[in-house]
Amino acid sequence: MDYEAIKQAAQGYEAAMTKFLRDIVSKPGESCGEKDHIDRIAAEMKALEFDDVQIDKQGNVLGYMGTGKTLIAFDAHIDTVGIGNIANWKFDPYEGYETETEIGGRGVADQCGGIVSAVYGAKIMKDLGLLSDKYRVLVTGTVQEEDCDGLCWEYIIKEGGVKPEFVVSTEPTDGGIYRGQRGRMEIRIDVQGVSCHGSAPERGDNAIYKMADILQEIRALNENDAEDSTEIKGLVKMLDPKYNDEWEEAHFLGRGTVTCSEIFFTSPSRCAVADSCAVSLDRRMTAGETWESCLDEIRALPAVKKYGDDVKVSLYQYDRPSYTGLVYPIECYFPTWVIPKTHKVTKAMEEAYTALYGDKRLGDPSQLEMRQSRPLTDKWTFSTNGVSIMGRNGIPCIGFGPGAEAQAHAPNEMTWKIDLVHCAAVYAALPTVYCKD
Repeated sequence: MDYEAIKQAAQGYEAAMTKFLRDIVSKPGESCGEKDHIDRIAAEMKALEFDDVQIDKQGNVLGYMGTGKTLIAFDAHIDTVGIGNIANWKFDPYEGYETETEIGGRGVADQCGGIVSAVYGAKIMKDLGLLSDKYRVLVTGTVQEEDCDGLCWEYIIKEGGVKPEFVVSTEPTDGGIYRGQRGRMEIRIDVQGVSCHGSAPERGDNAIYKMADILQEIRALNENDAEDSTEIKGLVKMLDPKYNDEWEEAHFLGRGTVTCSEIFFTSPSRCAVADSCAVSLDRRMTAGETWESCLDEIRALPAVKKYGDDVKVSLYQYDRPSYTGLVYPIECYFPTWVIPKTHKVTKAMEEAYTALYGDKRLGDPSQLEMRQSRPLTDKWTFSTNGVSIMGRNGIPCIGFGPGAEAQAHAPNEMTWKIDLVHCAAVYAALPTVYCKD
């Protein structure tokens, strides 16, 4: 394989990729409102002569290139978060901006840059005759990720019957290769009480006070150590082989956390005892933790057991319609996933990258010091569609994508043209490297 030809081809498409990206983000594309983004991506795939372009009933666009045996997928969610307080933006989020090296606009980093590089990576495969009978490439532009990580791939796999050999997530990776992330859950705790007049609170049963006891113990889960003498052992225990068979990968991903993110109550009035209280918990999970273990951990807290049937611990559900009107309900559980450092997919991605660009992270000169202080192969701090691809369905997933994690959800979002080029080249080389044996 001619790696120099791949690099030159990717560089030659820089202007086309820049225009494509700016076209996509010129219109809003928040979760459940992505139609304009999807239509623009489908048009580009057709113009570049993808062999098959489909938009499924959920609204995901799927573009196929080649006819080979092994299906290799490149995924990019193309929905964005909102713009937040417009006063925090120095430029129009949709008009964006462009310099010799940068592109600005809502979604350029998180995560429409990924679909641009993946589409042109497939085009380079076709241009250079890299497609063979060994593999077929699928590029997906997926919806509703910002609302519900992985929902799109649950639909693609379960309803569409699409099961690639592996998937490259094109979320931003700061020039590195990412092989996993912590999972997350959205947990709800409901506590019941009995109302009475506030002038005689002893006549009632204050749900807020019950919840206060529970919240102190949830705080202990996050802050406590795991010594034998500690009654409520902290989540740090999962870094210890005594409590977790997967402690090595837990160290790699980082410990789990839990925090109270919302609180609700009901009461007849401000001069009455609250008769219910509920909280939302944001639970981040490391390797070795499951939704069952996390819920059981809450249910085993002394205060939860003390209040018995007055306490309910559950998972939130997601059932918001996509832009097509399709409702595909799912519980708000987004599993941890990590692909081993010795896995064939990990090694193939590292080989493709190093053959093209060496063993250090690259990028814009303004980013080099930060990027090269970190290992080439690392992990995400945030969540991705990998929670479904590998976390729920066991399909190997690896990450490499243009842009910086820190730009995600931030005002004045921007990315670098050089990242688009590097990613397109690596994507073009990867399938041939993987299928060489």
